[in-house]
Amino acid sequence: MTAEMAPWQTVPPPDWLAQVGIRLARAADLEALEWEGEYAHFRRMYAEIYARTQAGQAAMWLAELAGVGIIGQVFVQFGRPQPGPRQMYPAYVHGFRVRPAYRGRGVGTRLMDALEDDLRRRGVRQVTLNVVAENSGGRRFYEARKYFVTAPDPGRWTYVDQHGNTQAVDEPGWRMRKVLQ
Repeated sequence: MTAEMAPWQTVPPPDWLAQVGIRLARAADLEALEWEGEYAHFRRMYAEIYARTQAGQAAMWLAELAGVGIIGQVFVQFGRPQPGPRQMYPAYVHGFRVRPAYRGRGVGTRLMDALEDDLRRRGVRQVTLNVVAENSGGRRFYEARKYFVTAPDPGRWTYVDQHGNTQAVDEPGWRMRKVLQ
């Protein structure tokens, strides 16, 4: 590792995946979810999601590598089924990301396995998510996991950033669903 590179930027050694722990987030993890400021604009949203975890309405799963820190995350929101063209099921997956140096190496698979196992234990049998249309790699990942496209999604949503300003997001994509066995 060079002095200019943070641990999460380095290429991992061959046996590193066995050292990755998958766990639920703790309050002390919220700052680390900002990835050195890259996602600081989601600070309030992370705090709100964490508050929902405390009420049993959400879960935040993390991949953590010893000596490096958090290298991946995925969140799930629990709710009631919503019929209609943008049909939602009791579990909605979002906020899924893996640090670039660790992508395509099994971290995302381990995160989704943990999340889906947790959903099965909770009795959830259908899960939905959105994938941005430009994210063809993400769509292939989900399709390999037996998610299927149910409809296009306009991908319009808002959030309040770390400064208290409302930000609008326009990320057209695909609504995907999976039936858990």
